[in-house]
Amino acid sequence: MKAIVTVLGTDKPGIIAEISGCLYRYNINILDITQTILSGYFTMVMMVDLSAMTCGFGEITGALDALGGKLGLEIRMQRSEIFDAMHRL
Repeated sequence: MKAIVTVLGTDKPGIIAEISGCLYRYNINILDITQTILSGYFTMVMMVDLSAMTCGFGEITGALDALGGKLGLEIRMQRSEIFDAMHRL
């Protein structure tokens, strides 16, 4: 199972380290990542592999939401099949 993680917020040091560390703690592997800074705003999209994760989907989305609150970021995770269906025309 794969998922898409999106991150948006004001740029600051340590964002990638904090988010990848959170995913690591739940045994979630990052398959692909892209990030950029747009006029001081940090944006990132990751494809992650959930097949070996050590928690339920609700637990990891809750952990990412809490981390986003701590860092002042918006962090969202969607299963890839839902993401694909939403963006298919």
